[in-house]
Amino acid sequence: MWMLDKMLSALVREGCLVITDHDGTVYTYGEAQNPDPVRIRFTDKGAALHVARDPRVGAGEAYMDGRLVVEAPHDIRDMVLLVMRNANRGGGMGAPNPLRRAADWLAFKADQVNLRAKASKNVVHHYDLTRQFYELFLDEDRQYTMAYFTDPANSLERAQIDKKALIAAKLRLQPGMRLLDIGCGWGGLALSLNKWFGVEVLGVSLAPDQIRFAQERADAAGVGDKVRFQLTDYRDVTGTFDRITSVGMIEHVGALHFREYFAKTNSLLADDGIMLTHTIGRTRGAGTTDKWTRKYIFPGGYIPAMSELVTALEGTGWEVADVEVLRYHYAHTLAEWYRRTTLHEAEMTALYDARLFRMWQFYLAGAEQSFRSGGMVNFHIQSVKNRTAAPMTRDYISAEAARLSALEAAPHWHLERDAAE
Repeated sequence: MWMLDKMLSALVREGCLVITDHDGTVYTYGEAQNPDPVRIRFTDKGAALHVARDPRVGAGEAYMDGRLVVEAPHDIRDMVLLVMRNANRGGGMGAPNPLRRAADWLAFKADQVNLRAKASKNVVHHYDLTRQFYELFLDEDRQYTMAYFTDPANSLERAQIDKKALIAAKLRLQPGMRLLDIGCGWGGLALSLNKWFGVEVLGVSLAPDQIRFAQERADAAGVGDKVRFQLTDYRDVTGTFDRITSVGMIEHVGALHFREYFAKTNSLLADDGIMLTHTIGRTRGAGTTDKWTRKYIFPGGYIPAMSELVTALEGTGWEVADVEVLRYHYAHTLAEWYRRTTLHEAEMTALYDARLFRMWQFYLAGAEQSFRSGGMVNFHIQSVKNRTAAPMTRDYISAEAARLSALEAAPHWHLERDAAE
């Protein structure tokens, strides 16, 4: 425990963290008089050392394995937000030794090579959990990307409609256009764009169950001839499209493949077309994907910096027409996903096991803190081949987004939220 004690003594300044070691010894960090300390307990002799050796991986694994327990009334989200809020204010988490840092960097670089077979395997690793699993914490339309909170008090359902409306507004769609939706998820965006504008949509993904379910939705809505979904690598798509959407997709491409990605999409877009890239982004320049995320959540994934995306765009024939940085919206989204996940502990554990449930909690809490106090935001990049494709001013975006949002009756607050309140 001495190694972890030394690190936390230097780290925690704001708030209070109390640790009870396996032998009953109690350690207090931060504001000792704080009336609401976060209390955790280690259940075996080696747990503290496992965390201290590599905190970025060890804490998540210790929680997943039941070796680190957060005492009620707090939970793992409270612990993660407390520790990382202090770390992001300059305390740091303790740098790994040079050999470990070098090994991790090499592992990250190898992880970024996303050839076709590996790309498919990586997507299936994350997205081919059962439909029932995702339905337990997503909104009714199964949007698995940032929601757009015009008001933080809005429901997740309302915020996801507003997200789709914002994207649609930036595309300047007209009836009869052909649209390619790369990384189409469960089809909600494609179906909304068809409903609002009558556009023809091809959605592609490497997640088999997403494609099956999205096509079932389109067929059930009677638009299966206009909204089609294919299990296809974006690199194998052919044809010409008036518009392209890429929502939460480029994070899975890999840093080594950004130029390839934008060169391919450029070749698919009509000369007067528009592409909208919606992605998580880094605010502090290029980096690496942490080991825990690579191992358990998004193998092959990488969050890009704006500089990396713009460099790749400029090098493949694109012109950037509009950029928007969306800062706290994903923090609100992830907090609601975490709330719904925690409400459904019994169902998720029955579908898989307690370890996966705790892994998912840790993933959502860690992601939320990155958007609250870390260096993560969302980027919207509108790119064109011809600058005449977009108006001179961006007034049209807010006006059209408001119009589209109003088309949908305000959805009811989620039943679980009503029950909780």
